Amino acid sequence: MDGLVTGGTGFVGANLVRELLADGRTVRVLARKGGDRRALEGCAVEIAEGDLLDADSLRAAVKGAGWVYHVAADYRLWARDPRELYRANVDGTRHILTAAAEAGAEGIVYTSTVGALGIPKDGTPGDETSRVGLEDMVGPYKASKFLAERVADELAARGAPIVIVNPSAPIGPWDVKPTPTGQMVVDFLKGKMVGSLDTGLNIVHVRDVARGHILAAERGRVGQKYVLGHRNMSLIEIFRVLAGLTGLRAPRFRVPYRVAWMAALCMEGASRVSGRPPQVPLNAVRMARKRMYFSAEKAVRELGLQQTPAEDALRDAVAWFVERVYAPRPAGLRAA
Repeated sequence: MDGLVTGGTGFVGANLVRELLADGRTVRVLARKGGDRRALEGCAVEIAEGDLLDADSLRAAVKGAGWVYHVAADYRLWARDPRELYRANVDGTRHILTAAAEAGAEGIVYTSTVGALGIPKDGTPGDETSRVGLEDMVGPYKASKFLAERVADELAARGAPIVIVNPSAPIGPWDVKPTPTGQMVVDFLKGKMVGSLDTGLNIVHVRDVARGHILAAERGRVGQKYVLGHRNMSLIEIFRVLAGLTGLRAPRFRVPYRVAWMAALCMEGASRVSGRPPQVPLNAVRMARKRMYFSAEKAVRELGLQQTPAEDALRDAVAWFVERVYAPRPAGLRAA
């Protein structure tokens, strides 16, 4: 078995599976029993049923796998019980990385996030060396991923062949349960984006992120981390690109941070009663106070990370969401 992918039923993981299969590799996917496997549609993979908190299932999953790609994570910006994120992202990471190392895996790629990196106060893009501490993490998702990175660092320092990758904001096809960035595109297509916050993201095609994992396995240095990103874009810039692609109108006004904060606070109050996730989590608004701008120069230089134009990434995302009827087809949608 060439490789095991955890999180293979998710957005980045499913695209990684497709890249590995395109290379002629044999792939095993760790998946929970009864979980949603729509993202693996058409993929000839072996399924290893298990859970990141079940050590026995992990030992069986990693057995005979040359490379282990740990992509799985609990990616929620709101949870009724935040301890669930720490169990999945910190404890689960320790379990799978330890199991892979003990099984003698040739190499291990751990998928972190740029959210676990620092953002310089002078406004320049962050990178792998930006100073950051747990106190800088906004919300349990970022905090749990920061702590999970420390787990990977510790194991690498003890000899485990671990390379860390930090994707920025991937966009593209197979976002079956839309990520926050994907949901933003869906909401734009549905005409729900009437305003925008003064913030920004680093947009990268999910296919480049998937390929970046393979490049990290082949060329990455053990114990090092690599930002997998591309273009820094303000939110209004993203909406203008989407408007140009679809013929729909970009949001015309900027929502004051205080208004967004109060609206999110009210939504979370209702969520605590109903148990349903808020439409806009408070942590999402808190994160938006800083522009999430990063540099992928190290990954481009050392790994040869591809840099597909952000416009193409957004175009592919729009096409996939429309094809899968997540949103109606805009009358002015431009052909690829």
